[in-house]
Amino acid sequence: MVDTVTLYRAPTTPADAEALADWLRDRIDAEVRVRDRLLGRDEGSTGAQDAGSHATLGEELAAARVTDPYDPDTGNTMLGIVRYEERALDDPERAGGVVYDGLAVQRALNARLPDERGLDHLHLPLLDRVVGTWGDHDGRWHKRVAVLGQPTLLSVPGLYEAPAKPEAYYEEKSKHALMTGDAPPREVLEAEIEGDFLVADDPRTTEALKGYALAAVDFLETGTAFCADEGCRLHDAHRQPGVVRAQLRDPPFCERHAARYG
Repeated sequence: MVDTVTLYRAPTTPADAEALADWLRDRIDAEVRVRDRLLGRDEGSTGAQDAGSHATLGEELAAARVTDPYDPDTGNTMLGIVRYEERALDDPERAGGVVYDGLAVQRALNARLPDERGLDHLHLPLLDRVVGTWGDHDGRWHKRVAVLGQPTLLSVPGLYEAPAKPEAYYEEKSKHALMTGDAPPREVLEAEIEGDFLVADDPRTTEALKGYALAAVDFLETGTAFCADEGCRLHDAHRQPGVVRAQLRDPPFCERHAARYG
């Protein structure tokens, strides 16, 4: 039984940890707290980490970098890369354009949790990094919105990048490339394509993350990862239209989860 949930802010993103916490409080019988970033020097304010272990986190993030989408091995621990990761921990505006092994990041942060690590206390960091998991079934990395476990990672940029966009998006992208020899700016495509999908810094970000946060609690309590019902907020949609349907359309839950959380 989850007694406590601690959310960690990602201040460089539009995700509102306080609003997520308020929404969870209305649906679960647990204390919900909010703290500052877990991924950075200011996590030392929780009493978990000092400057030495901070440098180690930079090394672990460098080792968790996905360097080839079709290679399960990760990592580039050259000194310059480690220094980049350390600077990005201090100044997260520097971070971007990198995918990290979500399970490796999860292990690194688990070792740095500020207090209880038992399954009765869920730690839920919002991240400004893109994380992924390796797919044995197709031999490639897949970006993820959430990596469930302890802690559960919620990737804010993953919300925009992991689920596939509507087919028209990729058709227009290919057409533009054939005509100009270059890929169109993302902002141009997003403005031209009809259909509902989430974009970077989308004002619906916090609302769309609520179901993933609740799914993290449900996973620790029931052992079930996500819901198969495509209309339920606990569903892990693989395409953007599915995310919009599950997270932003009514009814919010399937019958089973409505009885539990509705």
